[in-house]
Amino acid sequence: MQILKLFRYLPLTVIQASARMAAWFINQKPNTGMLWKTKINLKLAYPDLTDQQREQLAKESVTKQCLSYAESLKCWAMSPEWSVKQIQTVHHLDVLTQALADEKGALIITPHLGTWEIMNAWVHQYGTPTIMYKPMRNPEINAFVLQSRQSLNAVLVPTDGTGVKALFKTLKQGGFSVILPDHVPQPSGGIVVPFFNVPCLTSTLASKMAQKTHCRLVGLSCFRLENGEGFEVYCDDLNDPKLYDTDIEIATTALNRAIEKMINRFPAEYMWGYKRFRGNPELKGIYAEKSAN
Repeated sequence: MQILKLFRYLPLTVIQASARMAAWFINQKPNTGMLWKTKINLKLAYPDLTDQQREQLAKESVTKQCLSYAESLKCWAMSPEWSVKQIQTVHHLDVLTQALADEKGALIITPHLGTWEIMNAWVHQYGTPTIMYKPMRNPEINAFVLQSRQSLNAVLVPTDGTGVKALFKTLKQGGFSVILPDHVPQPSGGIVVPFFNVPCLTSTLASKMAQKTHCRLVGLSCFRLENGEGFEVYCDDLNDPKLYDTDIEIATTALNRAIEKMINRFPAEYMWGYKRFRGNPELKGIYAEKSAN
C-alpha cells in the first residue's frame, strides 16, 4: 500500500503520460490481453465498422482504459476535494438535482464509462448515498480503495441480500443510491437481454429497484477534457417508461438501451477490455486468445 500512496505525490500529468506509455505497449500485441478483448467486444457491438475503423477505435479505447485506471489510482490517493476540483464542466446538472429532490428517491446509473472514480467524489457533494462495496481480492489494494471510499460522504453496504435491502430502504426514504449496472452477474441475479443487439447476461438489480420504488433514474458519466484541463460530467435523464415496466425483461432491455446511448456519446471511453459478453452460452470461448505465431 505504501507504493500506492506514492500516487498522492505524482502530478496527474505524469500519471497520464505513464498510462499512455503502458497503452502503447499493450497496443503492440493485437492477439492477446486488453487489446484482443477490446477488439472482440467492438466487433460484436459495432459490426458495421470496417476492420480499419475498428482497429483504430480499439487502440484508442485501450489508451482511454489505461488512463482511467491510472486516474482512479490518483483519485483514491487524494482527498475527495481534489477530485471535485477536477470537474470543470457539468452538462444538465438540473437533471441530477431535480432527481435528488424527488420524494421517491433517485438511482444513479454509472456504467464503466470514462473516469467514474473522479465523478464518484463529485456526486457525494449532493447527499449521502448508499453504495454497495465488494472487497477486492488483493488485501493491500482493498485497504487502499476502502480508505478512499470511507473518506466520502456515503453509506457502504455489502454486495449481498443485506446490501440490497439497504438500497431499497434508502430509495423508499427518498434518498439516493449509485449502481454500476454493466458487470456480468451470477446467473441467479440476471437475465439474458440484448446489449448492442447481442444477447448478454445482465443484472436485474437496478431494474427491480425502479419497478418497486418508481425512483428517478439518472445516468452519470465523466470524461477527461481534450485540452487536458480537467474533466466534464454528463447527467442523462433516463425517462423511458419501459425502464419501469413490470416485465423485468422489458425493463432490463430498456436499461441496456439507455446505457448504449451513454456509451455512444464517446464509444472509445467504455471499458471494452472487460469480458462483457461472456455470459452468453452461444459465445463460449469467444475471448480465447490466438497463438503468438
